[in-house]
Amino acid sequence: MNPYIEILRPGNVVMAMIAIVLVAIVGHTLSIPIILAMLAVFFEISAGNVINDYFDYKIDLINKPSRPIPSGRIALKTARNYAYSLFLGGTICGFLISYLTSNWIPFIIVVIADVILYLYAYKLKSTPLIGNLTVGFMTGLCFTFGGFSIGTEQMILTSTFLGFFAFVMTTAREITKDIEDIEGDKAEGARTFPILYGKKPSAIITFVLIILDCALCPLLYFQHVFNMFYLIIIAIAVILFVYSAALIIRNQDVETAARTSKFLKIGMLIAFVSFAIGSF
Repeated sequence: MNPYIEILRPGNVVMAMIAIVLVAIVGHTLSIPIILAMLAVFFEISAGNVINDYFDYKIDLINKPSRPIPSGRIALKTARNYAYSLFLGGTICGFLISYLTSNWIPFIIVVIADVILYLYAYKLKSTPLIGNLTVGFMTGLCFTFGGFSIGTEQMILTSTFLGFFAFVMTTAREITKDIEDIEGDKAEGARTFPILYGKKPSAIITFVLIILDCALCPLLYFQHVFNMFYLIIIAIAVILFVYSAALIIRNQDVETAARTSKFLKIGMLIAFVSFAIGSF
């Protein structure tokens, strides 16, 4: 694979862009601002991945020597400039969206994303719990950004709700992944929440976050945002979420944490399908 594509981590970028696609489907909207929003997310998440590899250069020399920077396929300075160019691309897209919609909030969101993604790569990812919350927040922000790019009051409210759902569940999954990776993280000298405060407190936080999201799921049906099909499909996701919560609160070994993380990911994908189908 071309190193300039590989360093973007295309899989992560596509997953983030799906948030905008979902908002567009829910809002029954395909417009220039929405297309620009997809491009903005592409640039921003790509920039975040590249700047993350830039700051992780020394660690990756040991743990991931085949990555584009430590392998020498991309020079360190080139990677930094590449990240800055991608950040600029996202910021320009945000400006154009705001100009076209006469609403400066999308541009402000992109600027905030620039700062958070840079700080996350530089410092926040190694901060217990804050790193998990940052990943969750950025995931949820993609939905909210899509809603503001459409600009209608209903879509802003709906996308903010969807963003909060994604924020909570992503944070829960990130903490679960830290439980799963606890031994490897200890070996690397990481300071994750499970390492500092233990697996059980981490599992309790995860449990609370999952149950909170499950309790919120029916609201969009009762608020007449989504139809009955949403309720049927989201029920499947809720069953998976509750099962995942029961697993992790009962046992925090590596195997259980891995299963919980997998089930949460599947549940989120099912939830995203329910958003799309439930909007018709």
